[in-house]
Amino acid sequence: MQAFNLLLLAGGLLVFVSLLAGVLSTRLGLPFLLVFLVAGMLVGVDGPIGVRFDNAQLSAWVGNAALAMILLEAGISTRMETFRAGFRPALLLATLGVALTAAMVGAVAMSAMHIDWRHGLLLGAIVGSTDAAAVFSLLRQTGVRLSDRVSATLELESGLNDPMAVFLVLALIATLKTDGGIADVGWLFARQAGFGAAFGLLGGGLVAWLLGRLPLNVEHGGVLSLIVVSAGMAVFAAAGLVEGSGFLAIYLFGLRLRARAEPAAHAASSALDGFAWAAQATMFLLLGVLVSPHDMLLTLAPTLAVAAVLIFVARPLAVGLCLWPMGFGVRERLFIGWVGLRGAVPIVLALFPLIEKVPDAYRFFNVAFAVVLTSLLLQGTTLGWVARRLRVVLPPETPPPARRAVQGRLTLDADLPLADVFEFFQLPLPESAAAATLRDWLADKLARDHVEGDGIDWHGAHFSVGSLHEGRIERVALALAPRAKTAS
Repeated sequence: MQAFNLLLLAGGLLVFVSLLAGVLSTRLGLPFLLVFLVAGMLVGVDGPIGVRFDNAQLSAWVGNAALAMILLEAGISTRMETFRAGFRPALLLATLGVALTAAMVGAVAMSAMHIDWRHGLLLGAIVGSTDAAAVFSLLRQTGVRLSDRVSATLELESGLNDPMAVFLVLALIATLKTDGGIADVGWLFARQAGFGAAFGLLGGGLVAWLLGRLPLNVEHGGVLSLIVVSAGMAVFAAAGLVEGSGFLAIYLFGLRLRARAEPAAHAASSALDGFAWAAQATMFLLLGVLVSPHDMLLTLAPTLAVAAVLIFVARPLAVGLCLWPMGFGVRERLFIGWVGLRGAVPIVLALFPLIEKVPDAYRFFNVAFAVVLTSLLLQGTTLGWVARRLRVVLPPETPPPARRAVQGRLTLDADLPLADVFEFFQLPLPESAAAATLRDWLADKLARDHVEGDGIDWHGAHFSVGSLHEGRIERVALALAPRAKTAS
């Protein structure tokens, strides 16, 4: 037990100190997740503690499980309004955009690293997708308010492009190992997309139907979250067993569950957010321990060339080509191109060639890790500044000047059923929200990190957060605009 207690003490202190440092780093404009990577590097072989860890298989298992948890939480948190607003541009960016980015980065890697075209494309595919954890974290951290279409596109793209990147990496590894042809690649894509979508949508619908028949409500958020997580992981694994895309399956599982069982999804969302943060912390710490910084220095010049092309050329050009026909403005396309943050996904994908013993694969891992650090430091620290310079930030919502409060200020219990509140005040009930509470509806409409005073307007009424307890809305303040006088 002594060894167990020492290990638990070291792990707990490492995560605790990293979390505190992450919270403090946000005041300096540094990405929260960057702290976990640096903490892992300090623990690793080149750091002061000097832990030698080189188990790529274990790292890949943990990384895949953590990414599955992050994508599940992302799917559960996506409203149908967001899905409808951003699905078409996000799907194009997650497919054609990733392929274009991989091709451009691969061409530069061939020249800078003196590798053949298949290895170049493999490196391009590894770093070609944005990272859901990094994008969600930075958007919450900066607090910038974007248009619904831009924010929806970024949110959906970061969830949808992981399956495409995984497919490209697996296809290129198979090509390198077996010299497979176009037919083999096409069959791999069909299996990945078809089985992944089928398992995700069917599993989400089945679990939503089951939750609607269980005697559970918002007070059972912990139990509901465990049901959702266990079912989501089962769907992820089942899709993988038949060579489908587990990442696509679990993301669609979350989307489907949110659409079909919204009250249960709301009740589980708080715990799922905690699970996702734990997954991110574990993944970034472990990947930081795995890397050897002195090896990265040996490939510094080609790494900087790959990173520069990715950030300044490939990603913006791919975004511009994909979104130009869809009516996005120049400033919006430039901003979406800049928010191509790389996080743990490229590092996890770089483990796949290592596991499959692809020649020279460790160089890919070092390059991917360095590209992620560069992206977080350069793009992550300037996201808010770029948004303001490009003038894509929307002004904060303010109540109409004619608004007046009822009896000064009317305060409602957040646990009240939404249908009862809206019926009493003669307000139109939101679609698919009849079984939700006032807390669920308001939290869904606001940003994830809402604070007291944040609010929304709804058909002449202004709802705002009255009080919070441990991040949970306890009281809701309501102000009503005066009704227009009818002609007598």
